[in-house]
Amino acid sequence: MLDFITWTVDPAIFSIGTREIRWYGLIFAVGFLIGYQIEDKIFKHDKAPEGWLDKLFMYTIIATIVGARLGHCLFYGWAYYSQYPLDIFKIWEGGLASHGGAIGIIIALLIYSKKVTHRNPLWTFDRIVIPTALVGALIRMGNLMNHEIYGHPTDLPWGFRFIKNLAAWKNYGADPVFSDPSHPTQIYEALCYLSIFVLLMYMYWKRDAGQRPGLIFGTFLVCVFFFRFCIEFLKNNQEAFEENMVLNMGQLLSIPFVLFGIYLIIRALKRPKESGDAIPNKKR
Repeated sequence: MLDFITWTVDPAIFSIGTREIRWYGLIFAVGFLIGYQIEDKIFKHDKAPEGWLDKLFMYTIIATIVGARLGHCLFYGWAYYSQYPLDIFKIWEGGLASHGGAIGIIIALLIYSKKVTHRNPLWTFDRIVIPTALVGALIRMGNLMNHEIYGHPTDLPWGFRFIKNLAAWKNYGADPVFSDPSHPTQIYEALCYLSIFVLLMYMYWKRDAGQRPGLIFGTFLVCVFFFRFCIEFLKNNQEAFEENMVLNMGQLLSIPFVLFGIYLIIRALKRPKESGDAIPNKKR
């Protein structure tokens, strides 16, 4: 039985000139395509007008990328990006924050609900977070392929040794420098998000939770950010300024999401069920 796993996967699938096609980007794109198919079935089930889903897809993609990038730059790298603001646009160099992506999606869906559906925004939030949980699991597997966002050293048999000098190893043929066997927190988070996806699918399809505005969305927020808060205890800090913090930035940003999720769940359970149809009581 192995004492640890040595992870030597190349983050790039192949290169075109000086540009790499990475597993992370492919997994990100596949996640959105699968999410689109799931959302299509949900929108058809709720008899949503044609065109709503395509607009939602565009709002979500733009909000995820812009929000996640700005979240990283503002929450984790402001000391650098405040000095070099044009580097904010260099998204190909890496640096995305899930909390920023969540904030970006929330803002975008508020606008989408006002401009497109003209419905309570919770109707859209309850439906979009179902495939979002699955996409989150896939993105964490992309982080695994990138040898990033892993945890503290561990003596557990599933500890991973990640390559720390990726650039030198890939570009200059240097011998790989491995981390100590560490918690594969990317896998931990991916499994948590996958279980949340299954739970939300069950709530929507089997328990008609879509008829209680905010219940699915609230459950998503509580589960995702509670797990994120707990797993952060096993993670290495992403930035040096977090070293002297009792709770790191990821944990501090998770607390408001959990509290808001609890509020939404209580609110949803206290109110009577509503029609889950996109446009109730109207002819189509």
